[in-house]
Amino acid sequence: MIVFVDTSAIAALLIKNDSNHLLSVDILKRLTEQGAELIISNFIVAETYNLLSARTHPSLARRWFLTNTWNVESVTDADEKSAKSIIEKYEGKDFSYTDATSFAMIKRLNIDRAFTFDHHFEQYGILTIK
Repeated sequence: MIVFVDTSAIAALLIKNDSNHLLSVDILKRLTEQGAELIISNFIVAETYNLLSARTHPSLARRWFLTNTWNVESVTDADEKSAKSIIEKYEGKDFSYTDATSFAMIKRLNIDRAFTFDHHFEQYGILTIK
């Protein structure tokens, strides 16, 4: 099973006072036990690094970045074109550009679920792990 991991899940794992911290730890444990392959995009790396730097301390962001062992898949030009179409089509949903590129990548790689606490993934129709 391949699972796309979103910034919201990574932040919940690393920020102990995050409201989803304990749940995220439990989910990661289950995914690991099931042998899931966890994938993030290079855009998720950038978004997570910035979020951790802003909400905690740059040292946590740096430590996460330097020790990450999950597969990092690069967003393609085609993903970016698809993201533009997604943002255009779903005008009222307020999807971020990173969200839209994630949706495009998930479709391209035929990933059927995401580890996220971001409701936009469900709004787009992606099965989320909770």
